Amino acid sequence: MAITAALVKDLRERTGLGMMECKKALVEAEGDIDLAIENLRKQSGLKAAKKASRVAAEGVILTRQGEGFGLAIEINSETDFVARDDNFLSFANKVADAAVAAKQTDIAALMAGELESDREALVQKIGENITVRRATIVEGSVIGEYTHGAKIGVLVSLEGGSEEIAKQVSMHVAAQNPQYATPDAVPSDVVEKEREIVTAQSEGSGKPAEIIAKMVEGRVKKFLAEISLTEQPFVMNPDQKVGQLLKEAGATLNGFVRLEVGEGIEKEEVDFAAEVAAAAKG
Repeated sequence: MAITAALVKDLRERTGLGMMECKKALVEAEGDIDLAIENLRKQSGLKAAKKASRVAAEGVILTRQGEGFGLAIEINSETDFVARDDNFLSFANKVADAAVAAKQTDIAALMAGELESDREALVQKIGENITVRRATIVEGSVIGEYTHGAKIGVLVSLEGGSEEIAKQVSMHVAAQNPQYATPDAVPSDVVEKEREIVTAQSEGSGKPAEIIAKMVEGRVKKFLAEISLTEQPFVMNPDQKVGQLLKEAGATLNGFVRLEVGEGIEKEEVDFAAEVAAAAKG
């Protein structure tokens, strides 16, 4: 059977793949478009596996709310360009919807079946590694959520208060990135490490030991306040601490989570000038 331009166009529209790849698939299938599609689907897993070693540190953070809980999920791509692609965003939203519907944070369990097939097909279509990296849940009677440019996602859980207060605190978390909910929640080893550092810094001051001890405790207390959500000045009203805001709103903080795209992933540094120079030399 002749491989016509119309046949190639039809396969391209049905798969979203490039013209040359569609033509090759049709040639191998001797013009049988259904067989070509079947063969391409069989090949998609191999293509996805080949791209799995490439670093996917761009992407989006999406948040959703379920009954009595909030969910945040990170879906990654290799480039920011793809992270803004409609096909990628459609897939990402489908994954987020499925995760909240199942209240699922186990990525392997979430992606088993149809979603993994969708991911592999998207890898083949776009030509980049696509990964669903992590999902997390917070529970509570009042959930606030905020995403900043799809690059930062925050969930805040309160008992009491209102969704508006929870959202405002979520915006504060996005901007200020507190590490812990309260000073009491900071692990003892973190506190002791900071105490060691400020003690070493203070010992060369020449001040009496009792003064140094007070200086150290003062600086440790300041450190704990800076990294604890309830002790931070509220970003929308720096004269008020977040803890005071919550108290006045009749709310108690259960917890929060803040995800940022690519955090903790070692990105490959690419020297594009060197790549171009190397290509020019052949």
